[in-house]
This record gives sequence, structure tokens and C-alpha cells, in this order.
Amino acid sequence: MYERILVPTDGSHLASRAASHAVELAAGFDATVHAIYVLDTGLRALTRDADARLRAEQTGERATDGVVELARTHGLDAETAVLEGTPAQCILDYVEEHDVDLVVMGTHGRSGLDRYLLGSVTERVLRASPVPVVVVGPSAEATVTTDQRAIAVAREALGREGYPDATIAADPYRQSGTWVVQAEADGATFNVHVDAATGTAHVARLRERTGDE
Repeated sequence: MYERILVPTDGSHLASRAASHAVELAAGFDATVHAIYVLDTGLRALTRDADARLRAEQTGERATDGVVELARTHGLDAETAVLEGTPAQCILDYVEEHDVDLVVMGTHGRSGLDRYLLGSVTERVLRASPVPVVVVGPSAEATVTTDQRAIAVAREALGREGYPDATIAADPYRQSGTWVVQAEADGATFNVHVDAATGTAHVARLRERTGDE
């Protein structure tokens, strides 16, 4: 029934859940898994900051490679692509160009520099896709209830951003439904915002003060 299953990914916990579901479906039909990552050209940082763009590209490669490894553990073939453009349109174009039979994606993904699996994007794909779309939501396991779990999620997010050796600078604190984890790496300071309900994380690099401030 399905020969080619597409899973857009950004490396977030929810995108990983979607990838696992896509691979399970593919295994049932012996289908090929297609994993794509989209560099959102609407984000100014990607067009103005070469380092930010490089980190985004590396994140995309790691995220799609992770799906490939998962597919191979099930004996499945997998193809990957790191694309540029408007996220929803890139997903829809890929469906058409590669004769995709099914799309599996999360309800939303991590926000930040390379965010694209947001609710609005998922909704646009659902409305315009010529093939069925399976939407995977968060599970209860993703709930972050302790500061230790918040730190673990923050470390994972920092690693995806290219800072695997970051140090936690202070005890996490909670603001409404979000944990804030402060970290330092390569002389820079970061706040990692961890959604307590979904386990998704947003890494924000804080503005560094100059000598005139």
C-alpha cells in the first residue's frame, strides 16, 4: 500500500517520535523511508550569519542521519535531504517530486533558529497534501517534571546546536509551563527553554555585553 514514507524532522523529541512511527509503518509495508530537514529561508539569521547557517546545516544532517540509522535497524532503505525554502512548501514539493505515499510528522517541533515543524506548518501540510498525513503528538513520557530531566533535555538540545560540551551555569527554574536552563559554551551564554508538557527545547543565545555597555 505504501512504498515511500516521508518524515520531516528537526531532531526534536517529538520529531523523533514521528520518525519512530514512520519507521514502524514502513516496516509493515517494506517501504522506503524519506527523511528531510528544511532550512527556513524566512529566518534572517540563516541568511545573515554564516556560523548560524552552518550549525543549522549540521543539525539537519544529524537529524536525518538519525532517521537513517533507525530505518536500517529495521532492514529498511532510507533517503535523506536537507532543503531550503518555505517549510510547508518544501514538504509538499518533496511529496510531489518523489511520489511519496504517506507523510508522518509531529504536531510541532522545537522552536528556535531552525524551527519548522510548528503547528501552522503541520496544518498547511494537512490541508494541501495530496497524500495521507499522519500527525504524531506528544506522549505522557515527554513530560518534564524535575529539574534533572530539564537539564538532560537541555543538554540534548545544546548538543544538537553544536555545543555538546556546554556546562550548566545555574539551577533550572520554572516559569509557568516552561523550564529555563542556563548554560555556557565557547564563551557564550545560553538560556534553554524546555516545554514541560512536550519536552521540546529552544536554545536562545543571550546577547553579549560590549565594553561600552
